[in-house]
Amino acid sequence: MQNKRIRVGVIFGGRSGEHEVSLQSAKSVMEALNPHHYSIVPIGISKDGVWHVGKHAMKALEEGHVTTSALPSGKASYINKSVGGLTPIQSTKSQDVLPPSLAGEIDVVIPVMHGTFGEDGAIQGLLELLNVAYVGAGVLASAVGLDKIVMKQVFGAVGIPQVNYVACTRKELEQHRDSVIEKIEGNLTYPVFVKPANLGSSVGISKAKSRADLDKGLTLAARYDRKIIVEQGLDVREIEVAVLGNDVPQVSVAGEIIPSNEFYDYSAKYVGGTSKLIIPAEVTDGQRAEIEHYAVQAFQAIDCAGLARVDFFIEKSTGKVLVNEINTMPGFTRYSMYPKLWEASGMSYSALLDHLIQLALERQEERERTVRTFELEED
Repeated sequence: MQNKRIRVGVIFGGRSGEHEVSLQSAKSVMEALNPHHYSIVPIGISKDGVWHVGKHAMKALEEGHVTTSALPSGKASYINKSVGGLTPIQSTKSQDVLPPSLAGEIDVVIPVMHGTFGEDGAIQGLLELLNVAYVGAGVLASAVGLDKIVMKQVFGAVGIPQVNYVACTRKELEQHRDSVIEKIEGNLTYPVFVKPANLGSSVGISKAKSRADLDKGLTLAARYDRKIIVEQGLDVREIEVAVLGNDVPQVSVAGEIIPSNEFYDYSAKYVGGTSKLIIPAEVTDGQRAEIEHYAVQAFQAIDCAGLARVDFFIEKSTGKVLVNEINTMPGFTRYSMYPKLWEASGMSYSALLDHLIQLALERQEERERTVRTFELEED
């Protein structure tokens, strides 16, 4: 008797500056899932919040419009009857949430979404309300991991070494710009990096070597988020490791980024294609031990689950290891650092996805062990 295929919903796109990165990751994931083991339900969310479910979902998002005119009964997309046995549904605004009937037809979701509304706990909260198993970090870890300011505060509380930084809000910048700049210059020295606090893939990030650069960088970052972080620039090597697991995480071999641009910005990651990834990275045994220790500590500090990529700096002058950030849903194309690190550690891309799905199902079983009702015991 043939085992029943696991029904996997792959959610991608979303209202984020990393929308296009999400599409790249989702394509790779869906191509790599073994069709003998899984039936795939593509679920795309457009930039304006429209949900597309089924075989047309990716095409609808790539075309950038709702395909209501091309389909009967005003339906924006059909679910392939041969995939999951689901019935057609209309596209829906995200505020109407994923229909419970669809949620009931899915065994596990892979939310291949980066940035706001996907990697920040929003989609995770929706999936928990619907009681659907999903790959990756929960609501808390997702939110903390994406917010660079809160993340650094948590890391600082448990003694994880990191670069110095100054945080501000868009409102502070608009009302007290000179004071904000003076605070930054009083605590940090040029060069500094200016970043939106709640975005990844290096969107909105700039390097400032002067007050004029800083002023422009703050304006750029404020376009993408209401919270801004400015970090001390150092002469460093950029090292990354992949973490995999739930309560007992594993750490991959380390990799090093040699950016094609002055720093590892969006263009260096996704456009130019000339940045170098060195796997395994050349680090000392002592540095390797520190990297593994702090990677697990960072993962557990935010209560992460499933997967994460932890990014490090190694100061060139001192060899000191510093944690830069944790990414709870890192880029997931075949050529992204996370799967490449596991490939170098002996786990193929497809096997990695299998493992992540099992971790998600285990995590769901753990959630269901929790008692949701309370009754007073009789004497």
